[in-house]
Amino acid sequence: MGYGKFLSIVFIFFILLVGCTDEDTSDEDSTNENEETVQSSENTVDNENESKELNDSEEKNMEQQFLENIDSVPEDTAGLINQKQGEYATVDVRHDSVEDDVLKDVRKLTPLTEDANAEQVDKYFDYLYALAAENFPDPQDTINKWEFGSFGDPDLPDSRYHFKENYNVEIILDASGSMAAYIGDKTMMQIAKESINDFMKQVPEEANISFRVYGHEVTSSSSDKAMSCDAIEQVYGFESYDEEKFQNELDKIEPAGWTPLADALEQSEEALKDYDTEHNTNLIYVVSDGIETCDGGPVEVAETLSDSNAQPIMNIIGFNVDSDAQEQLKEMADVSGGVFSTANNQEQLEEEFTRAEEVLEAWEDWKEDAMSDVDSIRVNNSFDIRGVTNDWGQQSRLLSNNLARLIRIFEGEEIINDEQADIMSEKRDNVIEVMDTAKLEIEEELEDISADSLEEMKESIDEKYSEQSDN
Repeated sequence: MGYGKFLSIVFIFFILLVGCTDEDTSDEDSTNENEETVQSSENTVDNENESKELNDSEEKNMEQQFLENIDSVPEDTAGLINQKQGEYATVDVRHDSVEDDVLKDVRKLTPLTEDANAEQVDKYFDYLYALAAENFPDPQDTINKWEFGSFGDPDLPDSRYHFKENYNVEIILDASGSMAAYIGDKTMMQIAKESINDFMKQVPEEANISFRVYGHEVTSSSSDKAMSCDAIEQVYGFESYDEEKFQNELDKIEPAGWTPLADALEQSEEALKDYDTEHNTNLIYVVSDGIETCDGGPVEVAETLSDSNAQPIMNIIGFNVDSDAQEQLKEMADVSGGVFSTANNQEQLEEEFTRAEEVLEAWEDWKEDAMSDVDSIRVNNSFDIRGVTNDWGQQSRLLSNNLARLIRIFEGEEIINDEQADIMSEKRDNVIEVMDTAKLEIEEELEDISADSLEEMKESIDEKYSEQSDN
């Protein structure tokens, strides 16, 4: 064989050898790629499972923390009086207006397991109760109203309630944007204006009137906050009532912006500094539908105002307020020794001003020496006691019915099983018993109060039914 032919054979063999080597390498690379893909998929599945477990764990932790912040169901009268009003207080939880929201709140809970312990069932019932908790009447508010209604009686220990030669009344009206909301076919601002107007027409000619408004300029948008929070204006007085002049100022007011309640009270204190309590009976009426929104401290200001030279009696009316606003407004009345009341419609708002009219009429009679018998202004409490017990009974029935409805909803959503529903129904029965006992207890304590025992009763009621959150 020639040398050239030998070289050709060697070259062909080399080419074949390289081709086989490339094929083996390609197969090996492909195998490695497949193995890496499988491993990657397995890692992805593991990561997803781990992530799901973490999310489930975080969700359980969040739910646990969320339930821990729910107050326990009250076991006595003080607990009922001081409980936080529920999201669905005053309404049937089945009503179309709240049905979707109720279901959303119920579905925040994961279903209880078949072997859930008593503590877990208790926490779920605490949550169920918190959704429907009612705002029960506070007997302290009733006694404060009686004290105010006994204005002029020399037996009253608080000298602020003794008639003086001069009588000054300031009304402070919330004109923030939320007052544009409707109650029936009228806005809250329309209702407030009509009630104030009716009250003013009954004011004695000798009384001095002031009208202060806040939040009545610009809008409730964040960009207007600073300007709106500065919008506080004494639009009338102190001076005797002039219907045309007062009406012109009242007509200009429209709901607009924010709620600088603390600053409004500070300006009221400044305006009253010349009206000392020795020679003047000073009253302030605050009509507000919401909480302070301008970063002020209205509770602290209310306390300072009550200790000022004028020592005004503050009547604070929460007009269609939520639980947070009610809590703040009531605290303002408490620290100032004033009177707190709620009004959810025009009739109730007018009732509060009617109480003020009666006091002004009594002052006018006193000025004319027409009050020959102090018994004519002593506490006539039977009507108010009936009002307290009727309100208590109505709220008890609504709460009882809503608890039963929510238990059925929990069961229908499979949050609880039949056995757990039966346990919650027993807990509901216990709540009903506590509510009924509390109603009788309060009725008995309010039935025999006279003007000279008001201060003692105020202290007794305050000590017995004040916040007992540390129990």
